[in-house]
Parts: sequence; structure tokens; C-alpha cells
Amino acid sequence: MRRTFLVGALAAIVTAASACSVSTGPGGSGSDDGDKGGQVVIGFSQVTQQSPFYVQLKNGAQQAADKAGAKLLFADANGDVTKQNNDIQDLITRGVDVLLVNPVDPKGVAAGLAAAKAAKIPVVTVDRPVPTGAQTHVGRDNVTMGRLVGERVAKALGPGGGKVIEIQGDAGGAVARDRGNGFQQGVAANSKIRIVKGPYSDYLRAKAVGAMQDLLQANPDVKAVYAHNDDMAVGALQVLRENRRTDVKVAGVDGLMEAVKAIPAGQYVATALNDPIGMGGLAAQTAIKVRNGEKVPSYVDAGTGLVDPSNAARYAGDTVFARAS
Repeated sequence: MRRTFLVGALAAIVTAASACSVSTGPGGSGSDDGDKGGQVVIGFSQVTQQSPFYVQLKNGAQQAADKAGAKLLFADANGDVTKQNNDIQDLITRGVDVLLVNPVDPKGVAAGLAAAKAAKIPVVTVDRPVPTGAQTHVGRDNVTMGRLVGERVAKALGPGGGKVIEIQGDAGGAVARDRGNGFQQGVAANSKIRIVKGPYSDYLRAKAVGAMQDLLQANPDVKAVYAHNDDMAVGALQVLRENRRTDVKVAGVDGLMEAVKAIPAGQYVATALNDPIGMGGLAAQTAIKVRNGEKVPSYVDAGTGLVDPSNAARYAGDTVFARAS
């Protein structure tokens, strides 16, 4: 009997010790008593995977997480803000330590961010900022990108200016707003440039193709097309070439390699660097710092630059997007 009692008591002690070493809170390995040890688990809620930019953004985050020995749990909202809020809640339930969020709708994702706050899980936004609810944002200055491209388009058009069709990204999005405002700043010095706003095409080539077909019929006197990303701009370029309108200049943003390689031919005049691999990697690194309690600025700038005929050859390569460094 004495031996049986000792064995049972020992088993109870081992069980209690094991229970003390496991975090059962919603914040995963980093949620109990400020524990910063163990593998960092990052939950990444992505706006969509229907654009090459977002695919590469995810790949950059995954590469950086792997290099740091962190685990990345990924969820694709597929452009649906309700799904994104549900995805965030699921990631919380799965025990992530920190959330990386690229919002479908900066305001619509508030419910998910509130759930993260209640679970004491810090949030880092990437690419698209939110009004409140994130500890820091990793992105690029979209006003600067739009302005750089606008200045180059104005140069290509010359003093005569002309009509410029602007194919927009997403309605209500900060990125689309800033790229539009920046472009207007870039062409403002030439009063003969007139911008015609096209429809929101959600940064997707297929939608931009349909939009450009209608826009070209309605605006036969167009001199240039500016799209809020290169994927849409390349779609517009396709329509222009099909209609033998090689006289119309085209420009975009993001540094899509397909666009960069089109620049030397002359019709595609400019893009701005927005390397998603680099930004995704920086976002994952920032998320790990936040989880570990390190101080980070409220905005982490991934940097940009203009690609035009003067330097396109230098950026050409076999990557999906031109690398910023």
C-alpha cells in the first residue's frame, strides 16, 4: 500500500508540473505571465491571393518567419471582410502570439482587431493601414509612389499635356486614395493635363481589361493611362495594343517585372518600386519584435523608388517583382 501511495503521489506531482509549463490562453506561447520563450507563432490574415503582389507578400513573410524559426499560420480572406474577421478569430483560437493583418476594409476589420485586443494579442498591419487597433504599420509611402510616377508621366507627355485615364484600386482604400493623390501632385505643374477617373478595378488585371475597353471607346483622345498597380496597367496596355493605340503612354505602381521589362520598348513609361517579398519579410520581422516586447515605430517604411527608361535594365531580372535592394 505504501508503494502504491508513493507512485500515485509522484504521478500527481509530474502532472501538476506539466500543466504549469503549458500556455492555455488565447495568445499562445507568449500569452502567459510575459513568457517570451519558445517558438513565435504569427497569424497572417491576408486580403486576397488573387493578385501576384499579395502572393509574393505572403511568400516574403513566410521566408522571414522560417529564417527566424517562427511559425506562420496563414488565412486568405479572398476579398471578403466578413471572412477576414472570422479568419482573425480562428487564428486567435489557434493560439497565435501576434497577428499580421492586411485588411480587406480598414474600417470593416474593426471587429477582428477588437477580438485581438480582448485576447491581448498585438496586431501589425502590412501594406494597408487601419485607423486604429494596430500597434504598428509596415508599408510604403503611396503618395510618394504616385507622385514619382506622375512626374514621369508629365515628362513623357511634354508641355502639351492631354487626357490621362486613371484606373483606380479599391473604393475607400487608403492605398488607392494615396496613389491617386500622389499622381495628381506629380502632374499638377502642367495645367494641360486632365485626369479622367476610371472605375475601381480592385488591383486585378482582368477587371482592368474590361474597364479599359469601355474607357478607350469613351475617350478616344486619351494620351496616357495611369493605374494604381502594374497588374491593372499591364491589362490596360494589352487593350491598347489590341486596338493599335501604341501612341498612348502607360504607367503603374509596384515594380511588377512584366512592367519593368516592358519599359525599354517605350510605351510603358514608369513604375514605382513596391517589392512585396521585401515588405512581407520586414512585416514578419516587425511582428516578431512586437511579440518579444521590443520597441518599434508606429510606421515602418519599406522604401520606394522610380523605375523608368533610365534604369529599367538595372532592375530587370527573373523575380516576379523588381527587388528594392
